[in-house]
Amino acid sequence: MNLRLLAAKVLTRVVVDGQSLTVALEQVLQTVESPQDRALVQALCYGVCRQYHRLDFILSQLLDRPLKDIHIRLLILVGLYQLGFMRIKTHAAVSETVNAAGRKPWAKGLINALLRRYLREREPFEKAADENASASCSHPEWLIAKIRQDWPDEADRCLRENNQPPPFALRVNLARISREAYRELLNAQGLAAELPGFCASALILDQPVPVERLPGFAEGLVSVQDTAAQLAAGLLDVQPGQRVLDLCAAPGGKTAHILEMQPQLKEMVAIDVDANRLRRVEDNLRRLRLEAKTVAGDASHPEDWWDGRQFDRILVDAPCSALGVIRRHPDIKLLRRAGDIEPLAALQRAILDAAWSLLAPGGCLLYATCSVLKEENERRIVDFLAGHPDAIEWPITAEWGAARAAGRQILPGDLAMDGFYYARLRKA
Repeated sequence: MNLRLLAAKVLTRVVVDGQSLTVALEQVLQTVESPQDRALVQALCYGVCRQYHRLDFILSQLLDRPLKDIHIRLLILVGLYQLGFMRIKTHAAVSETVNAAGRKPWAKGLINALLRRYLREREPFEKAADENASASCSHPEWLIAKIRQDWPDEADRCLRENNQPPPFALRVNLARISREAYRELLNAQGLAAELPGFCASALILDQPVPVERLPGFAEGLVSVQDTAAQLAAGLLDVQPGQRVLDLCAAPGGKTAHILEMQPQLKEMVAIDVDANRLRRVEDNLRRLRLEAKTVAGDASHPEDWWDGRQFDRILVDAPCSALGVIRRHPDIKLLRRAGDIEPLAALQRAILDAAWSLLAPGGCLLYATCSVLKEENERRIVDFLAGHPDAIEWPITAEWGAARAAGRQILPGDLAMDGFYYARLRKA
């Protein structure tokens, strides 16, 4: 089994078929038994997605004319990534990538020639990539322009952070075990972790590990969740006896965290439009020994599923461009398009308007996205406040993120977190 071939197959599903990297990898890795082999395929796929625009630019410089065979083109990118970014012996990277071309003699010769030419003339090719706007930071041009428009002073750092591997953050189930006690369990397994001071449930492992190595994972002592996402439950300020609604809840991390923080709710309802993804919510709740009512429904059309009783707390975990979590999902740079933003903003507006009618007077709504674009974040809330006289911003005071015209923005890498946005509203 040629692992470079498997990586190219995964990347073909992403680039050609538009599959997410997570789904494509999950399907292909079912055929790989060795943990080391699985890790290599995953590293190749994530790496090529992170550096796609740089690698593709270098390939265009190496070629005399465009290469029509997309599978072979992606296979060459796998080869270039190994040579440019991995500690794999040169001869092994070249020979295994060449062999992955299978029964295409023309492709084997081409791959061998291009990779060896890159090795001989690497410096000028890398210099040319550094001087190209898209290649130098390995982002599509439209996204670079968007980030620079919204964050002119922070854009370079944001683009750099997007290309870094994310930290491995855990959420400790404080209803079952203290953070300090869980860190002792990790230490006993030879796993080191840091405790962020601004989030009581978070632990950051020094190195990512399979969840099977996390003590008590199957028993519900801990979950994998970025620290930025863990802030939602505390911001919602849930009290005993309240009814709480989580809109667009899948995969259920925030639903579960709310229940961990406040086990004495009157009712917890989790809504998601995708019935398949809703099953992941149910699986996570089952592992954590928590209970919530799960409903497959469209958050923008509550008349199809709402029972008419208003909620004391609502979390709107809005569908968004996910441009704040690129370092965790680098395929976003390949799959997201500039034309996606306006329809997403319209959907966010519709969900906010619908959710507001479900909130009881005096209740709190928390709006959250994993985007860094102002169009999806602060502008959405400023517009909402202007159109709803009974909506009052409940300001977020925190040592993380930056206060905006409305809400608070976290950019990728701030205190080692993903890019996130939160705004908290009260209903008069």
